[in-house]
Amino acid sequence: MADAGPFDVLIEGGTVVDGSGDQPFAAAVGILHERLTLVFGDTDGVAAGRRIDANGLIVAPGFIDLHSHSGLTIFVDPLHEPKVRQGVTTEVIGVDGLSYAPIADPSDLEALLVMNAGLDGHPEIGYDWSTVESYLDRLEALRPSLNLAFMVGNSALRIGAVGWDEEPATGGQLANMRSMLREAMEQGAIGLSSGLDYPPGSYADTEELAQLTAEAAALGGFYHTHVRYPLGDRFLDPYREAIEIGRRGEGPVHITHFYHKQIFPEGPGPMLALVDDARAQGLDVTFDTYPYEWASTRLLIMIPPWVQSGGPGPTKERLADAGVRARIRRELADRGVLFAGRRAWDDVRLGAFRTPDLLRWEGRTLGDVVAERGDDPVDVLCDLLLAEDLRLNQVTPGPWSESLREFIRHPVGMIGTDSTFVGDRPSPRSYGSFPRVLGQFVRDEALLSLEEAVCSMTSAAAARIGLHDRGLVRDGYVADLVLFDPERVRATCTYEDPCRYPDGIEWVLVSGEAVVERGAHTGARPGRVLRRS
Repeated sequence: MADAGPFDVLIEGGTVVDGSGDQPFAAAVGILHERLTLVFGDTDGVAAGRRIDANGLIVAPGFIDLHSHSGLTIFVDPLHEPKVRQGVTTEVIGVDGLSYAPIADPSDLEALLVMNAGLDGHPEIGYDWSTVESYLDRLEALRPSLNLAFMVGNSALRIGAVGWDEEPATGGQLANMRSMLREAMEQGAIGLSSGLDYPPGSYADTEELAQLTAEAAALGGFYHTHVRYPLGDRFLDPYREAIEIGRRGEGPVHITHFYHKQIFPEGPGPMLALVDDARAQGLDVTFDTYPYEWASTRLLIMIPPWVQSGGPGPTKERLADAGVRARIRRELADRGVLFAGRRAWDDVRLGAFRTPDLLRWEGRTLGDVVAERGDDPVDVLCDLLLAEDLRLNQVTPGPWSESLREFIRHPVGMIGTDSTFVGDRPSPRSYGSFPRVLGQFVRDEALLSLEEAVCSMTSAAAARIGLHDRGLVRDGYVADLVLFDPERVRATCTYEDPCRYPDGIEWVLVSGEAVVERGAHTGARPGRVLRRS
């Protein structure tokens, strides 16, 4: 089509998997002023400032990660190679109820940073924001290598309206939270997140969360939830509550890191049936999962929520108290195998040490420390948290490999890496989630088609978070693209060696600018904050 163009960039010779779920097709992709045009037929006469040879490659929309813990660490690592080298062009932050805005009081922000350092880090930067608008402006000025979409965490709302204590919200406090959420969404947030294992957000009851969901939904947002895992039968009841929150609040619900553990009493069927049944009733329920067997979060999650009431100061005082430790010991014993994995303390790999005398435990297990010290495991756990100012991270068993595939191939399943960027040996999900799906589950196992997988990673995720001009290779859409070799793409990271980049992700473009070229980062930083419109 010689009359097309001119373009800034022309991608020629590739096979387009456009993100819709439809069959692949041959076409060139022209990019002009960040926007796409499909070009069919001969391109010899098409003028372009730069031509990219995509022979043998798939041209797809950039991948959208629905769960990332980079909201702080990206300030010190804006190139964000673990993500862009997977083909990720947009990620969702402010997840698990743990956003760092809106928080008006600097002392509250510092307290949240201390409590959550084992999950999101605590980089040495200036914390000069208080509102969602000022936080997003700071990210916008940073211009990272990929786009960011922001959720408002319910912990931030509770801190501002109720405080750090374990107590129900009054009517006035709930009205204040609704007002804070409304203002945050007007400033660009895309919805509400909860993390019902993480105080103080975990102190919210079902009705409080339903009313906040209603507020988010009224402004076109949705409820993104890390469910209340200790609830009821600790198997289906946590997800029943999530669906009930959406039902009462009349808003969309997205269950994040939805997966089945080997230690659950039944298989994954009843879990997925909850989603299917809710959708059959007309509720908007979706989920994401990550395609690895290893979870990761802050080590503080091992400590019961009541210990953490009041914030970091009271938490540390309780951790040092022998009577509190005795109660923790009893409660962990009552939890049984569900608290970590079948091997208990030996399944808890530690990370993010800073104290010189403790650095040798980086990447070792809690069981290793207990064995060397010969002390009670709860005493070791509390001593380590106190010595490291609560900042430690853990990697533990997560999705069961035998049931993981059921979530990946489910029609409303999407990918959220739940990636963390603290410690020397994170879960491999941070470096390999999208390539593992494409290499192992699509090519090697034929678990789902390439078109289905790309759809779940792109247009389905874009629709979930309200992006109207990303997620498809379609005329007029923003040129967020990934070019990968379907024969070579694979994850190379493992539990033992998790910080390895994948093979086969050849090009990644964000707003038409190459951030990965022939498998290497270009140094470009064209990312932006995608604010709710």
